[in-house]
Amino acid sequence: MGDVVSSHLDESKRELITARTGDVMREFGVLYEQQYPVALFNSVRYEIEGGGGAQSQLLHRKDPLEDRSIFSGSMFQYLEENKKWRNRFVFISNTYDVSLYDSKTAHDRGLHAKYTINCAGYKVLTSLDEYMELINTSLPGIKAKVSSSPFFKCATQFPLILWHPYAHHHYFCVMTEKEHTKWHAVLQDCVRHTNNGLSEECRVQTPAFTDAVRYHRQAKGDYGTWDLMCGSPPQILANLVMETLHPELRSLIGPRLKGKMQQRQRKWMLISNAVYKQVLSQTTGHYDALVQACEAQRPPLDAALRTDMDQIITSKEHVSSKIRALVLPKAEQILRNNIQPYVSSILEALMEPTSRGFSEVRDIFFRELVEISKNSVNGAGNDKLGEHMDRMSMLAFHPVKMQSSYEQVEQLNLEGLQQRFDISKPSVFVHRAQILMREQMDNAVYTFEQLLHQSLETHGEDNLCKTIQHCQDRVLKKYDYDSSTVRKKFFREALLQIIIPYMLKQLSPSCTPELPRFQELIFEDFSRFLLVENIFEEVVLQSVTKDIMMAVKEAAVQRRHNLYRDSIILNNSDTSLDQLGENSSVDWAAKFGSEGDESGGPLSALGVVGGASGRRRRQQVVSMIQLDRVPLPYESCLDVPGVELIPEEAEVSEDEGDSGEELDEEGDAAPEPKSPDSVDEIRHLINPVFELVVPVSEETRAASTDGEPVPEAGTITLEDGVEEEVTLVTTVVEEVIRKSPRDKTSPQETVKQLVGNGEQEADGEHREKAVREIEIAVQADNSEVTESDAKLAPPSPTGDSSPHCHDDSGFQSPNNEGLEECEPQSQITNGLKGEDKMADLGDVGVVLEQGDNALHNDSENGENFAKKMAPYVDVVCEI
Repeated sequence: MGDVVSSHLDESKRELITARTGDVMREFGVLYEQQYPVALFNSVRYEIEGGGGAQSQLLHRKDPLEDRSIFSGSMFQYLEENKKWRNRFVFISNTYDVSLYDSKTAHDRGLHAKYTINCAGYKVLTSLDEYMELINTSLPGIKAKVSSSPFFKCATQFPLILWHPYAHHHYFCVMTEKEHTKWHAVLQDCVRHTNNGLSEECRVQTPAFTDAVRYHRQAKGDYGTWDLMCGSPPQILANLVMETLHPELRSLIGPRLKGKMQQRQRKWMLISNAVYKQVLSQTTGHYDALVQACEAQRPPLDAALRTDMDQIITSKEHVSSKIRALVLPKAEQILRNNIQPYVSSILEALMEPTSRGFSEVRDIFFRELVEISKNSVNGAGNDKLGEHMDRMSMLAFHPVKMQSSYEQVEQLNLEGLQQRFDISKPSVFVHRAQILMREQMDNAVYTFEQLLHQSLETHGEDNLCKTIQHCQDRVLKKYDYDSSTVRKKFFREALLQIIIPYMLKQLSPSCTPELPRFQELIFEDFSRFLLVENIFEEVVLQSVTKDIMMAVKEAAVQRRHNLYRDSIILNNSDTSLDQLGENSSVDWAAKFGSEGDESGGPLSALGVVGGASGRRRRQQVVSMIQLDRVPLPYESCLDVPGVELIPEEAEVSEDEGDSGEELDEEGDAAPEPKSPDSVDEIRHLINPVFELVVPVSEETRAASTDGEPVPEAGTITLEDGVEEEVTLVTTVVEEVIRKSPRDKTSPQETVKQLVGNGEQEADGEHREKAVREIEIAVQADNSEVTESDAKLAPPSPTGDSSPHCHDDSGFQSPNNEGLEECEPQSQITNGLKGEDKMADLGDVGVVLEQGDNALHNDSENGENFAKKMAPYVDVVCEI
């Protein structure tokens, strides 16, 4: 498909892309250079004056994911270049980047990843219907039916698709529903983490960047929230460029695309990805140069600020009073008529799902502590406690365990308010609330770890359950207070993000033309640190803050959402808690001597860091537990032992093999399991086929020839004793060419065929019954043959009639004279080797010969044998 990109993105189109990107970066560069001194002024002022705010009761961990990885396992990836599915080993590090390797061996050897995905701006889809709804709107003017099929076919019924409005789409699938649930939660966590926004630790660059982007979008008339304000600064700038460039190129290139609808969609996605890559490379270079130039000017700006800080603050207050006199009457009117009637409904829509999510976080934390207390009461031992505490230390970053709390916030619905207040999507607030929930969970876990460790060091391990209960009560009390504080702050910020853009959009037409005259009131030396546009926004913010604070305060008084009142201040009674916060995380595995689990237990590592001499294991947050007695053919990430390996199989169309969507035939030379070569092999893995060969009677053969399905689906017991259900029975009847009397099978040869692998033991009682029936039938056959031969043969010259004599077949005839003195034959045994082992029914094959008069004549023996052997027809059972 490279020809498609090159043919539609010729030199003129690439020059257009470069020009549009350059224009946006120049406009942004001017705004960033203006906002950088303002952000530096606010940072230095905050440093000098200090900031207020409630003190956190819980401890905060600096680097919770140090020496950790999030998850790893295998998924099938769709390769667009050859239209095949290939098994990939997927590793997710503590940076939440998704790295794809050919195999686990390639990762363990430290080889470079085949592909690395940064999930910023992506959306995780779990069905092809969701994907087609988004794809069908990518090319306006092409009407797509709802039932339109995608340009690829999923190898299983559990797809996972990473969709981006501009960048490349990634297609994955897994084999089981449990894998699908786990991978979906993990990929959502990757998207949530990368969409969290820029780091707040950069007190100058981050506010300068966000304000510059906001002013650039406001100049285009976009005042509302922006759901693509995610990722690194170059990624955000690339999204900013593509916001206007993408529709322009689509109108130019879209009508020129040829082929069916699916082909046009695929071609456009390839073109869009190529454009995004080019834009991203340009924005990265421009932004790095811009930041470097501004950082070079920081030392003289910082010195000037600290020298004239008081005069700059006085000048700002003077200008603010002038702008306030202009803006405040208009702002109060808009606030009274258009905003105040909706504040309570907006707040209620935010508080209900958010409070349920934080309450679920508390319940998850409490359940984990109860489990630890149960283990201590039951005397599980220190090793078990160490394992449980080590897993609990990463509870906040376990997306599967936290999924129930995340789902509560995902119910946030601002429908009806989005158009009025220009809210793009509620996902901006959902992701932010989920990140705050994860932070509070980690703070609670870290505080509990430190308190428990301190108690064990002081009082020892005696009465461990009581110690755990005491620490639990202290942490839950602190969590309730911090949870209330964090939620109230989140509600205030969310209301500001919704209301302020709306007010600015209403006030800008009348107030913006008046702002330049206020710039004259600022001294030239202070003009770099004081901009009238920023002061105007601060005045609007101050006019709304009072109403927002009052609304949140009234909600806290209702007690319905478990919020503390602002007048309630929880004093920090734990004087030693601040000192504990400076300690590093507790190594529970080393403390309780469970470090020997690095060979495959719950604490086993999946990543290796460090050099060859000092290798240490990287623990994984989300564990992979293999099934008991069931292999993991694709290094899958199944969760609970003892469940069925694959519950069901997706229907695969018959023409799938012709369309090229079969699994890649390329294999890895390493001993790891390889990808199956075709969809049929996947089907065979899901529904294994076993073949059993048994004789058939004349009546059964005639019925099978007429097309009647004689055998019915039932159950069958395999060699390992597991009883499996037979879902499909295929009857195959083979006729054996009649042999001459000299080639007639002797009883001894028949026994050898029956015995087969006599060394394998049969486990089921029904096998013994079947074998006994075959034995009786064969013995009856031998008896008839012996009597018939005795009438024709001359009398024995020796006349030896020892009761211990027996024929060469190893069996005694039921009519033998010496039967009462010989050992009773209760089962088919390996008479040649004298081993008393039963033959496996799966290895027994009885061949019916049309030339055998003893079986195919009308004699009683032949009829009985045919009736006895009728149930054991040649079958192929698909389980």
